[in-house]
Amino acid sequence: MTIVAIIGGSGLTNLKNLRITRREVIRTPFGEPSAPMVYGQLSGREAVFLPRHGPGHTIPPHEVNYRANIWALKETGVTKVIAVNAVGGISPDFLVPGSLVIPDQIIDYTYGRAHTFFGSEHKQVTHVDFTYPYCEELRKILIDAAKRAKLHARGHGTYGATQGPRFETAAEILRMERNGADIVGMTGMPEAGLARELELCYASISVVVNPAAGKSKETISLKEIEKNLETGMANVRTLLEQTIPLIVRA
Repeated sequence: MTIVAIIGGSGLTNLKNLRITRREVIRTPFGEPSAPMVYGQLSGREAVFLPRHGPGHTIPPHEVNYRANIWALKETGVTKVIAVNAVGGISPDFLVPGSLVIPDQIIDYTYGRAHTFFGSEHKQVTHVDFTYPYCEELRKILIDAAKRAKLHARGHGTYGATQGPRFETAAEILRMERNGADIVGMTGMPEAGLARELELCYASISVVVNPAAGKSKETISLKEIEKNLETGMANVRTLLEQTIPLIVRA
Protein backbone atom coordinates (compact mmCIF):
# COMPACT_ATOMS: atom_id res chain seq x y z
CA MET A 1 0.00 0.00 0.00
CA THR A 2 1.23 3.49 -0.86
CA ILE A 3 1.59 5.70 2.22
CA VAL A 4 2.12 9.40 1.54
CA ALA A 5 3.91 11.79 3.87
CA ILE A 6 3.69 15.58 3.76
CA ILE A 7 6.51 17.60 5.28
CA GLY A 8 5.16 21.04 6.14
CA GLY A 9 7.41 24.08 5.97
CA SER A 10 6.96 27.72 6.96
CA GLY A 11 3.26 28.58 6.88
CA LEU A 12 2.20 24.94 7.04
CA THR A 13 2.67 23.76 10.62
CA ASN A 14 -0.66 21.94 10.42
CA LEU A 15 -2.95 20.59 7.71
CA LYS A 16 -6.42 22.06 8.24
CA ASN A 17 -7.93 19.59 5.77
CA LEU A 18 -6.35 16.52 7.42
CA ARG A 19 -8.80 14.47 9.52
CA ILE A 20 -6.45 13.39 12.29
CA THR A 21 -6.73 9.82 13.56
CA ARG A 22 -3.68 9.57 15.83
CA ARG A 23 -0.22 10.91 16.71
CA GLU A 24 2.93 8.92 17.33
CA VAL A 25 6.34 9.79 18.76
CA ILE A 26 9.08 8.04 16.78
CA ARG A 27 12.55 7.35 18.18
CA THR A 28 15.44 7.22 15.72
CA PRO A 29 19.19 6.46 15.88
CA PHE A 30 19.72 10.11 14.90
CA GLY A 31 17.74 11.75 17.68
CA GLU A 32 14.28 13.28 17.85
CA PRO A 33 12.30 14.28 14.75
CA SER A 34 10.88 17.79 14.59
CA ALA A 35 7.52 16.63 15.98
CA PRO A 36 5.35 13.56 16.52
CA MET A 37 3.99 11.98 13.35
CA VAL A 38 0.41 13.04 12.69
CA TYR A 39 -1.70 10.36 10.95
CA GLY A 40 -5.00 11.06 9.28
CA GLN A 41 -7.25 11.05 6.24
CA LEU A 42 -6.80 13.53 3.40
CA SER A 43 -9.26 13.34 0.52
CA GLY A 44 -10.32 9.97 1.94
CA ARG A 45 -6.78 8.53 1.78
CA GLU A 46 -4.27 7.79 4.53
CA ALA A 47 -1.53 10.39 4.96
CA VAL A 48 1.19 11.26 7.46
CA PHE A 49 2.07 14.85 8.33
CA LEU A 50 5.30 16.18 9.85
CA PRO A 51 5.96 19.90 10.48
CA ARG A 52 9.62 20.44 9.59
CA HIS A 53 10.09 23.39 11.96
CA GLY A 54 8.13 21.84 14.83
CA PRO A 55 4.48 22.36 15.84
CA GLY A 56 5.13 25.96 16.90
CA HIS A 57 7.58 26.81 14.11
CA THR A 58 10.48 27.06 16.58
CA ILE A 59 13.25 25.14 14.78
CA PRO A 60 15.34 27.25 12.35
CA PRO A 61 16.32 25.73 8.99
CA HIS A 62 19.95 25.03 9.91
CA GLU A 63 18.94 23.22 13.12
CA VAL A 64 16.27 20.91 11.70
CA ASN A 65 17.16 17.27 12.38
CA TYR A 66 16.71 16.23 8.77
CA ARG A 67 18.13 12.74 9.32
CA ALA A 68 15.73 11.99 12.17
CA ASN A 69 12.77 13.31 10.15
CA ILE A 70 13.47 11.24 7.05
CA TRP A 71 14.38 8.13 9.05
CA ALA A 72 11.16 8.39 11.07
CA LEU A 73 9.05 8.68 7.92
CA LYS A 74 10.72 5.58 6.49
CA GLU A 75 10.08 3.72 9.75
CA THR A 76 6.35 4.48 9.55
CA GLY A 77 6.17 2.71 6.16
CA VAL A 78 6.01 5.88 4.06
CA THR A 79 6.99 5.35 0.41
CA LYS A 80 6.28 8.80 -1.08
CA VAL A 81 7.11 12.19 0.41
CA ILE A 82 5.77 15.59 -0.62
CA ALA A 83 7.86 18.39 0.87
CA VAL A 84 6.42 21.89 1.10
CA ASN A 85 9.01 24.69 0.92
CA ALA A 86 8.67 28.47 1.10
CA VAL A 87 11.02 30.09 -1.43
CA GLY A 88 12.08 33.39 -2.94
CA GLY A 89 11.91 33.95 -6.68
CA ILE A 90 15.13 34.56 -8.63
CA SER A 91 14.44 34.08 -12.34
CA PRO A 92 11.97 36.51 -13.99
CA ASP A 93 9.36 33.77 -14.57
CA PHE A 94 9.44 32.74 -10.90
CA LEU A 95 8.55 35.99 -9.15
CA VAL A 96 4.76 35.80 -8.79
CA PRO A 97 3.91 35.75 -5.05
CA GLY A 98 1.74 32.81 -4.02
CA SER A 99 2.59 30.81 -7.14
CA LEU A 100 3.77 27.20 -6.95
CA VAL A 101 6.87 25.54 -8.39
CA ILE A 102 7.50 21.81 -8.75
CA PRO A 103 11.32 21.91 -9.05
CA ASP A 104 13.29 19.33 -11.02
CA GLN A 105 16.83 20.26 -9.94
CA ILE A 106 18.63 21.54 -6.85
CA ILE A 107 21.93 23.23 -5.99
CA ASP A 108 23.23 22.80 -2.45
CA TYR A 109 24.81 25.87 -0.81
CA THR A 110 24.35 24.62 2.76
CA TYR A 111 27.20 23.70 5.10
CA GLY A 112 27.69 22.05 8.47
CA ARG A 113 24.45 20.05 8.30
CA ALA A 114 24.36 16.30 8.93
CA HIS A 115 23.71 15.43 5.29
CA THR A 116 24.07 11.66 4.97
CA PHE A 117 23.18 8.34 6.59
CA PHE A 118 26.42 6.90 5.20
CA GLY A 119 29.06 8.42 7.47
CA SER A 120 32.39 7.07 8.67
CA GLU A 121 30.65 4.57 10.96
CA HIS A 122 29.86 2.45 7.89
CA LYS A 123 32.34 -0.23 6.95
CA GLN A 124 32.46 0.79 3.29
CA VAL A 125 31.98 3.97 1.30
CA THR A 126 28.47 4.26 -0.16
CA HIS A 127 27.57 6.52 -3.09
CA VAL A 128 24.00 7.29 -4.21
CA ASP A 129 23.03 8.58 -7.66
CA PHE A 130 21.55 12.07 -7.37
CA THR A 131 21.54 13.14 -11.03
CA TYR A 132 17.83 13.84 -10.89
CA PRO A 133 17.17 14.73 -7.24
CA TYR A 134 13.36 14.62 -7.32
CA CYS A 135 11.15 11.62 -8.02
CA GLU A 136 9.89 12.13 -11.57
CA GLU A 137 6.82 9.95 -11.02
CA LEU A 138 5.68 12.10 -8.10
CA ARG A 139 6.56 15.33 -9.89
CA LYS A 140 4.32 14.39 -12.82
CA ILE A 141 1.44 13.60 -10.48
CA LEU A 142 1.83 17.00 -8.78
CA ILE A 143 1.92 18.81 -12.14
CA ASP A 144 -1.16 16.94 -13.35
CA ALA A 145 -3.00 17.67 -10.08
CA ALA A 146 -2.15 21.39 -10.38
CA LYS A 147 -3.65 21.49 -13.87
CA ARG A 148 -6.81 19.75 -12.64
CA ALA A 149 -7.09 22.28 -9.81
CA LYS A 150 -6.39 25.17 -12.24
CA LEU A 151 -3.51 26.39 -10.10
CA HIS A 152 -0.60 28.47 -11.42
CA ALA A 153 2.28 26.01 -10.98
CA ARG A 154 5.56 25.77 -12.88
CA GLY A 155 6.55 22.18 -13.60
CA HIS A 156 10.28 22.79 -13.59
CA GLY A 157 12.90 24.93 -11.88
CA THR A 158 16.18 24.76 -10.00
CA TYR A 159 16.03 25.19 -6.22
CA GLY A 160 19.05 26.85 -4.61
CA ALA A 161 19.31 25.64 -0.99
CA THR A 162 21.04 28.15 1.31
CA GLN A 163 22.09 27.90 4.94
CA GLY A 164 19.91 30.54 6.59
CA PRO A 165 18.46 31.64 8.86
CA ARG A 166 19.37 35.06 7.41
CA PHE A 167 18.21 35.98 3.93
CA GLU A 168 20.76 36.20 1.14
CA THR A 169 22.59 39.29 -0.09
CA ALA A 170 21.84 40.69 -3.55
CA ALA A 171 25.32 39.57 -4.67
CA GLU A 172 24.69 36.02 -3.46
CA ILE A 173 21.43 35.92 -5.41
CA LEU A 174 23.23 37.16 -8.56
CA ARG A 175 25.76 34.36 -8.13
CA MET A 176 22.99 31.83 -7.71
CA GLU A 177 21.25 33.17 -10.82
CA ARG A 178 24.47 32.75 -12.81
CA ASN A 179 24.63 29.19 -11.47
CA GLY A 180 21.15 28.50 -12.85
CA ALA A 181 19.02 28.72 -9.69
CA ASP A 182 15.42 29.86 -10.28
CA ILE A 183 14.24 29.88 -6.67
CA VAL A 184 15.95 30.04 -3.28
CA GLY A 185 15.05 28.40 0.02
CA MET A 186 16.67 27.14 3.20
CA THR A 187 15.26 23.63 3.67
CA GLY A 188 15.65 21.79 0.35
CA MET A 189 18.91 20.13 1.42
CA PRO A 190 19.94 17.79 2.89
CA GLU A 191 16.31 16.64 3.00
CA ALA A 192 16.11 15.62 -0.66
CA GLY A 193 19.45 13.80 -0.54
CA LEU A 194 18.55 11.88 2.60
CA ALA A 195 15.26 10.78 1.05
CA ARG A 196 17.19 9.42 -1.93
CA GLU A 197 19.56 7.52 0.35
CA LEU A 198 16.57 5.74 1.92
CA GLU A 199 14.99 5.16 -1.51
CA LEU A 200 11.94 7.31 -0.84
CA CYS A 201 10.07 8.87 -3.75
CA TYR A 202 10.46 12.57 -2.88
CA ALA A 203 9.23 15.77 -4.55
CA SER A 204 8.73 19.39 -3.54
CA ILE A 205 5.92 21.90 -3.76
CA SER A 206 7.79 25.20 -3.52
CA VAL A 207 5.73 28.28 -2.73
CA VAL A 208 7.07 31.65 -3.93
CA VAL A 209 6.59 34.13 -1.07
CA ASN A 210 8.82 37.01 -2.15
CA PRO A 211 11.27 38.18 -4.80
CA ALA A 212 14.78 37.20 -3.71
CA ALA A 213 17.24 39.85 -2.49
CA GLY A 214 17.90 42.47 -5.16
CA LYS A 215 15.04 41.25 -7.37
CA SER A 216 12.73 44.01 -6.20
CA LYS A 217 13.18 47.72 -5.49
CA GLU A 218 12.00 47.00 -1.95
CA THR A 219 13.89 45.20 0.80
CA ILE A 220 12.49 41.86 1.95
CA SER A 221 9.44 42.40 4.17
CA LEU A 222 8.43 39.72 6.69
CA LYS A 223 4.93 41.18 6.73
CA GLU A 224 4.66 40.75 2.96
CA ILE A 225 6.05 37.21 3.21
CA GLU A 226 3.42 36.28 5.80
CA LYS A 227 0.65 37.60 3.55
CA ASN A 228 1.96 35.67 0.56
CA LEU A 229 2.42 32.56 2.70
CA GLU A 230 -1.26 32.63 3.57
CA THR A 231 -2.26 32.75 -0.10
CA GLY A 232 0.37 30.25 -1.17
CA MET A 233 -0.44 27.68 1.50
CA ALA A 234 -4.13 27.85 0.61
CA ASN A 235 -3.04 26.85 -2.90
CA VAL A 236 -0.88 24.07 -1.44
CA ARG A 237 -3.83 22.63 0.50
CA THR A 238 -5.92 22.64 -2.68
CA LEU A 239 -3.12 20.94 -4.61
CA LEU A 240 -2.66 18.28 -1.93
CA GLU A 241 -6.38 17.46 -1.96
CA GLN A 242 -6.11 16.84 -5.71
CA THR A 243 -2.79 15.00 -5.48
CA ILE A 244 -3.31 12.41 -2.74
CA PRO A 245 -6.00 10.38 -4.58
CA LEU A 246 -3.84 10.34 -7.74
CA ILE A 247 -0.83 9.02 -5.81
CA VAL A 248 -2.75 6.24 -4.11
CA ARG A 249 -4.31 5.23 -7.44
CA ALA A 250 -1.00 5.36 -9.36
